[in-house]
Amino acid sequence: MALTSSQRYFNRELSWLQFNTRVMEEARNKSVPLLERLRFLSISASNLDEFYMVRVAGLRTQMLAGMNAPSFDGLTPARQLDKIAKQVDKLIEAQERCWVTLRSLLATRKISVLAVKDLDDEALVELRERFESQILPLLSPLCVDAAHPFPFLSNLSLGLVASLTRTEPEDEQAFALVPVPSHVPRFLQLAAGSKKRDYVMIEDVIGHFLPDLFPDFEVNSTGLFRITRDSDIAIDEEAEDLVQHFEFLLKERRRGRVIRLELNEGIDEELRHFLIESFECWDEDIQDADYLGMVDLKGLIDSGRHDLLFPPFTARFPERIRDYDGNHFAAIAAKDILVHHPYEEFDVVIQFLRQAARDPDVVVIKQTLYRTSDDSPIVRALIDAAESGKSVTALVEIQARFDEASNLKFARDLERAGVQVVYGLLGFKTHAKVSLVIRREGDRLQTYTHLGTGNYHALNAKIYTDLALFTADPVIGADVGKLFNYVTSSSRPRNMEKLALAPHGLRGKLFEYIDVEIANAQAGKPSGIWAKLNALVDQGVIDKLYEASQAGVPIDLVVRGICCLRPGVEGLSDTIRVKSIVGRYLEHSRIVAFGNGHALPSENAKLFMSSADWMPRNLDRRIETLVPIESPTVHDQVLDQIMVANLMDTQNSWELQPSGKYARRKLEDGETSFSAHQYFMDNPSLSGRGQALKTSRPQELPDPPRFKPRLVS
Repeated sequence: MALTSSQRYFNRELSWLQFNTRVMEEARNKSVPLLERLRFLSISASNLDEFYMVRVAGLRTQMLAGMNAPSFDGLTPARQLDKIAKQVDKLIEAQERCWVTLRSLLATRKISVLAVKDLDDEALVELRERFESQILPLLSPLCVDAAHPFPFLSNLSLGLVASLTRTEPEDEQAFALVPVPSHVPRFLQLAAGSKKRDYVMIEDVIGHFLPDLFPDFEVNSTGLFRITRDSDIAIDEEAEDLVQHFEFLLKERRRGRVIRLELNEGIDEELRHFLIESFECWDEDIQDADYLGMVDLKGLIDSGRHDLLFPPFTARFPERIRDYDGNHFAAIAAKDILVHHPYEEFDVVIQFLRQAARDPDVVVIKQTLYRTSDDSPIVRALIDAAESGKSVTALVEIQARFDEASNLKFARDLERAGVQVVYGLLGFKTHAKVSLVIRREGDRLQTYTHLGTGNYHALNAKIYTDLALFTADPVIGADVGKLFNYVTSSSRPRNMEKLALAPHGLRGKLFEYIDVEIANAQAGKPSGIWAKLNALVDQGVIDKLYEASQAGVPIDLVVRGICCLRPGVEGLSDTIRVKSIVGRYLEHSRIVAFGNGHALPSENAKLFMSSADWMPRNLDRRIETLVPIESPTVHDQVLDQIMVANLMDTQNSWELQPSGKYARRKLEDGETSFSAHQYFMDNPSLSGRGQALKTSRPQELPDPPRFKPRLVS
């Protein structure tokens, strides 16, 4: 019997909400330190904000435009919005129950969030002094009447709304708003410096002193609200000046329509109606909750209670570079090096570029920049290189969502220093993470290349798990040179030898290797596919994996976030298993392995790392890389260490069921708990060990999981 679309695929948006539920579940995980649980709850709220700003806003736009075409899983925009609303309601209820629990637990550890009405006289005196000196000067109380129209409030604004009656000279009704300043801490600590940490919420403080803000009025009722605006950007591909166009769009984004209005539970109906009318959100999501803006809970994490956080971890610096007295070029020339973030320092990447900037023999540096940190040391190194006379090209992606403004600033700084700045190809985001250094060595030019799965962002590299490959392979260097020529000249790359690029060839290369596994399985040879991704959405890739499964290829997928593939369906995906890892670090690296006529893991496996997830946007509308791992040591590290550890993980793992639900991984009889994150914190990586590898090796991992074929009738 043929399966319907909904039986073959999971909906992308609903799958993402399942992922965010797994993030929130870490806030309920008793094995996680208390303040880290609070961090997970805050992250789940932040994720939900962005989901509304982009994904829900996009569906709303489709629906308002009368676009009723279903997604590949068979749901129209209206149907998706209906399902999203129901699932979000459940998620918000779970978040609020979680906050009630965490708030109670924090109180037992002398971190208390108190109501102003429950404070004693001494605390109230202190609070009034703090309010008048530190908060009142920052407030802008707004009366809304014929002379004062409803004001513009920016995205994610939190504010108080009140119904007022003028006492003099006559009983005149009015509404008022008090926006909460965004740069004021959400939690105000009382008696700062004491061992006991008592906090009050800023909106509670403002509400308590609200009569002081409107002395000519009687306050009838009050409420709290928060808005989320449409923050997606629609690019005009015919714009004459892309930079100016983006600057205009960024200003317009601030004024995007309100697509979600959050109100406190039990708000007065008159105030509810006033806000709905004023924000013109009659058809948008209106959510009632006891606590608005849970993203701000992160403000309690920095309370000085390090005993309630994860034990500190210091990233390692690759010993092999030290074997060469810190000379990155000599170490890379000797053998490829793979740096595994965050377990190994991002400073390796920074020092590589700084050395290139200082080295008189380096003549050319080329760099992609998708996301980077404020005051980026990468940007500083490129500027230093340009000012020292080197030819420096920086490909700055100004379409990196929510980083557009900072990337435009970096671009201007780089241009002032003499860097050749390009903005990539119109219609294609450059998502590849690549550095190319060309060094004159004797009578030849030698290339040194860095290829990564993560961004050039020093802060993200402390919490994101990513791979960074350094190689002096001249063929890869030539391929990377063609990549840069492609994005600077719009000339499609020809004769790529080792790298595969999206949108030209990466999808085809994946299909080619999957077809080899299908042929091997059909011929009775060993076969297998392992992949580690952030998202699996592309229908073509999913269908090809279904085809491989039906041929008998064992497939193990580690997909952190969205997964639209339905595993374990008889006759469709019997041989596919999917798991998600959510824990201390954010899994971000992309890896794919093909058995190549052998059971995985194998030294003969075809192994790749990539900047691309398996999504239509990555494969068809972005510049991405698929990088072969050929060095035996790096091959062992990525396949036998990293992939095996991820597949063996039990502590942070969730297994995707055919129903679409995720079940936390349970230990089987005789099995011991194993955390991939803890393993890599405890054990140095293979390719970075250098001389130390001769005397010691990381502890052996348990045998990798073996696929047990299911009986198919």
